[in-house]
Amino acid sequence: MEEVNNLSEKIYDLVMSYGPKLIGAIITLIIGLWVISLLSSTIRKRFEKQNVDPSLRGFLNSLIGIALKVMLWIAVIGMMGVEMTSFIAILGAIGLAMGLALSGTLQNFAGGVMILLFKPFKVGNYISAQGHSGTVNEIQIFNTILKTPDNRTIIIPNGGLSTGSMINFSAEPKRRVDFTFGIAYGDDVDKAKEVLMKLIKADERIINDPAEPFIAVSELADSSVNLVVRVWAEAANYWGIHFDLHEKVYKTFDKEGLNIPFPQMDVHVQK
Repeated sequence: MEEVNNLSEKIYDLVMSYGPKLIGAIITLIIGLWVISLLSSTIRKRFEKQNVDPSLRGFLNSLIGIALKVMLWIAVIGMMGVEMTSFIAILGAIGLAMGLALSGTLQNFAGGVMILLFKPFKVGNYISAQGHSGTVNEIQIFNTILKTPDNRTIIIPNGGLSTGSMINFSAEPKRRVDFTFGIAYGDDVDKAKEVLMKLIKADERIINDPAEPFIAVSELADSSVNLVVRVWAEAANYWGIHFDLHEKVYKTFDKEGLNIPFPQMDVHVQK
């Protein structure tokens, strides 16, 4: 009976000693998470009002949220009576172990920071990198999200994206559109150039800056005389001009008596 009483007294002492601390820690945790959520929402709205680069919004908001939650948990653990010196030492050891185990993840984090600092691309740009192409939809802490023209989502780790080669098709406001059109041997080259120039001048999307349209014979191929055509346009009009001019050339060459050759093979049968 005496042992039961001693055990009851010890439990009572523990409850009286740690109960208020535990309750206070739980209340602090609940209130702290609510405040962090409120702050994150306020910061996000603040970024939108101040027209902060969309590339930075998600990254900074996530980073601030994680930092605040770590500080909250440290404060809650301290309220429960855990020695902070020992806890920080343990936390440091755990951080080192996690750093070694998650070196790739840390590399992706560093890559995200580098992308946001040097801005090789931003949200809305169309890029090609790591074997993928698409429009940058979001730059996160560890990954960059691309959307393809056929609405697929591509997730690329920031580590390789920040150190590998990349093509940014949206970096410049103007782009050159290159074409190669073939005519048959014996067709009038000057007439073909004249027809191409008329089609180019009829398209208001084609501009003369930084250079005027260029047309020249580029190759005497096996079955065709190839003409290279180079025109400049606003980046947003690139694909429209690319598709439209191909169709117009196909229809107009036929009307003008210009032949677009295709590979043929003559087979001679000897008896």
